[in-house]
Order: sequence, then structure tokens, then C-alpha cells
Amino acid sequence: MSWGKLTIVMRTFLLFLLSCCTAVALAEKTAPLSKEQLAEISVRGRMLAEYDQAAWHATDAVMATHPKQDSDSRFVCRKADVTWTCVFGRLTADKLLIDYEALQGASAKEFQVKHYEPPMEDTGFFFAAVKGMLLAGKDFQLTAEKRPYNPSVLPTPSGQFYVYIVPAQTKKGIYPLGGDARYLVSADGNTVVEKRQLHKTILETDQQAPAGAKIVAGTHSHVLTDAPEDTDVFYVLTRKPLMPEYIGVGNKRSYVVETDGAIRLAK
Repeated sequence: MSWGKLTIVMRTFLLFLLSCCTAVALAEKTAPLSKEQLAEISVRGRMLAEYDQAAWHATDAVMATHPKQDSDSRFVCRKADVTWTCVFGRLTADKLLIDYEALQGASAKEFQVKHYEPPMEDTGFFFAAVKGMLLAGKDFQLTAEKRPYNPSVLPTPSGQFYVYIVPAQTKKGIYPLGGDARYLVSADGNTVVEKRQLHKTILETDQQAPAGAKIVAGTHSHVLTDAPEDTDVFYVLTRKPLMPEYIGVGNKRSYVVETDGAIRLAK
């Protein structure tokens, strides 16, 4: 065999190898998420739903004490063991001045309120969490629709923060989905490490079924990612009535989020 023919054979072989590697890479990229990956999404989504409930009931408890209205007041929540604590305070350059602290009681809806006068100073978790929340919110506002949003802050195992910004419900029975983002923020709350847009368009669907019919599940498609997102789980757990949500992710594949927040591959 001549060198010229050998070169052609080698080139063909190399192209074959390259095509095989490319096919493997694409297969890996579009492979279904593992059970472990789906479980991690479920855990974060459930925590988001818990945070939302804690923030709601803690705010109601504080407002029942008729606090002095302060436009600079910020609030953030944290779960320790099995109970939530939410604090309301004012941010300074080096601390958070906490005016009110709401501690969860015997149920998810029960919170006891403490009023601190003078304010209790915090330079740790709550201080960093509020800074991270404001930092993410400032970036999010650059592209956000003109409507109210709710921020949530969850600590990560590495000590950093996830800051979620999701559209707030503005109409009874209408639960918004989409137009949301997740920020990974440094442990000191000073730097955005990563930004992930979770959904693009905000969907607001009436959950009322036509006369004689019953809605048994919802459905939507993803265009930004090929996986379910944390806020898909949050959406299912907070929507009423409770029902599963099917999520199309391309490649003729879909996942379903069950009413307990668990995710499975539908097809």
C-alpha cells in the first residue's frame, strides 16, 4: 500500500473515530437525567415551596403586630432542623439591623414574633443572604417584566446561596410559571458566581375547568434547557388544586412532576 493510500485510510479512520466521539458526546448531552439528579431538583423545589409558605405566614404574623412601615426593610428566611426563622430588618454597610424576628411554632402556619428595640445586629447568615438577594435582584431587574416578583434565598452545601426570583401571584386562581431565574451567590453575598435563567416566558393559566370537565394535569415545554427546573417543582406544590405537571424537553422526551414534588421520566 502506498503512503498516499495509507494516508487516505488513516484519514477515513480518524473521521470515523471523530464521528463516533461526536455521537457519544451528543448522546451524553441529551441523555435523561439520573434518578439522583432528579431527586436533587425535587429537594430544592420542595425547599422553595417551604420557603414560600414560611415567608407568607411569617409576614402575616409580623403585620398583625402593626409594625412601623419602613420602605427600606428587608426580610429573609432560614430553616434550621425542622423549623423556619424569618427576620425583618434594615441593611447597613456592615450589618443587618433586625427589627422583627418570626419563629415557626407547632405548625407551618404558626409564627411567634419578637420585636427588638434597639434592633438586633446580625453580621452572619442573614446579613449575607440579604446582600445576595439584593445583588441578584438588581441584575434581574435589567430584563424583567414590569410586575411583582418574589425572591427566595436557600443555602447550598458549599456555604454559598441560591437566590431564586419568581413572578408573584397577582390574581386569585392564576398561578404564574416562568420568567424566573436562579443565581448562585458567594458566601459573603457580594458576588454573583452563576446565573441560570430557568424559564423564558411567563405562563398564567386559569385552573378552572370548563363545565362538565376536570383538569387532571398541566403541561408545558422547555426551550432553554432539556431538564425540569427547581421552580417546576415549586409550581406543582403551590398550585391549587394539586395536580401533576408534564414537561416536554425536546428529543420527544418528557418528565412529570408529581404532587409530592417527585420527578420521573414520563417517556
